[in-house]
Amino acid sequence: MTIDSSAGTAAADSAAERTVSDHTVSDHTSATYDFTSVIDRHGKDALAVDGLGHMPIAPDPPEPGFDMIPMWVADMNFATVPTIQSAIIERAKHPLFGYFEPSEEYYRAIIDWQSSRNGVTGLTAEHIGYENGVLGGVVSALKAFATPGDAVLLHSPTYVGFTESIGGNGYRIVHSPLKRDDEGTWRMDFDDMDRKIKENHIHVAVFCSPHNPCGRVWERWEIERAMEVYRSNDCVVIADEIWSDIILDGYRHIPTQSVSDDARNRTIAFYAPSKTFNLAGLVGSYHIVYNPYLRDRLVSVSEKTHYNAMNVLSMHALVGAYRPEGHEWLDELRHVLTGNVNYAVDYIRKHFDGVAVSRPQGTYMLFLDCTEWCERHGETIDELEKRAWNVGVAWQDGRLFQHPCAVRVNLALPRERVEEAMRRLSQYVFA
Repeated sequence: MTIDSSAGTAAADSAAERTVSDHTVSDHTSATYDFTSVIDRHGKDALAVDGLGHMPIAPDPPEPGFDMIPMWVADMNFATVPTIQSAIIERAKHPLFGYFEPSEEYYRAIIDWQSSRNGVTGLTAEHIGYENGVLGGVVSALKAFATPGDAVLLHSPTYVGFTESIGGNGYRIVHSPLKRDDEGTWRMDFDDMDRKIKENHIHVAVFCSPHNPCGRVWERWEIERAMEVYRSNDCVVIADEIWSDIILDGYRHIPTQSVSDDARNRTIAFYAPSKTFNLAGLVGSYHIVYNPYLRDRLVSVSEKTHYNAMNVLSMHALVGAYRPEGHEWLDELRHVLTGNVNYAVDYIRKHFDGVAVSRPQGTYMLFLDCTEWCERHGETIDELEKRAWNVGVAWQDGRLFQHPCAVRVNLALPRERVEEAMRRLSQYVFA
């Protein structure tokens, strides 16, 4: 399938290149929103705390005498921006919840958000479509352009959700490993990508930007190089950009579709307020697809199930999230997360000799390569993980992300909880 790269103009050219100064986070001592309170989530439908010991991929509960620090599943332990609750409550005051269509306000909120945060131009309601979730959207896109049994290219380490949803629907995942450069930064291997695509006759690739679990915020030249590989091999690109708002200080997200006309017309991109504002329990994502052919195929697959339908409260939650207060809340969150990441990375490098960690540029996750430490101490990754779980540091097994000896660590907690986790790891786990 050849994609006509002339079917539209670039979504953002110079606009995508600039830093969005309106939302640059500066160092400050005062904050409008609360990112310090430790909130008890037990019994409040929180997988992060109530799921321990009840799921195959969940950590074990801690031993008596230790409380649990939730550092595994990728949600946040901060109160969301109050405008979300206000929007939901206001709509819930009306006693009818019948069939509905997405409002103009919903589309306008997304268009304004993408313009302000990512410098996107030329986006209209026609290009936007609802998705029950990013992973569901990824699977729908695969069904539109590939057949079960076909190979799909992903980078490794690989998000466990990709492994389960793509593999679980019968597609064959081919990994192109990311490599750390001399500075410890994860980089794509473009030659390996090209070779794997050709060897496996691949025509659909999943591109995670920013990357989970490695935390890379790809630079423009990197996206351009990747998209050139995809173009030369006639690949449809499915871009998971759910982390695009969680960018740490000093970095910025470049939308995949913005780097060229071909990228704009080759890419199906997925976004959501769920990761940004901790709304996964409400369910609600959206796609941006400029090319009519790609969009028609994607929507056709999604609509045939009659299952991909928006929740009215989810719609109002997005509108509430994307208000001016949401911008302010997000900027403060990014500053808090940057501080947590810097603290944890510096602490690990100083105290945990043999543990390799790259400083992430986005997301709130750390990915710790424990290979050298385990070899030095004659321990398995199972033994290492279990000692942390026993003392309440509920981190996540990195083997779920296609790495043989690693853990993933969620830092979206109040600083005192992050510091306590590092203390326990130092005293009980890596001592």
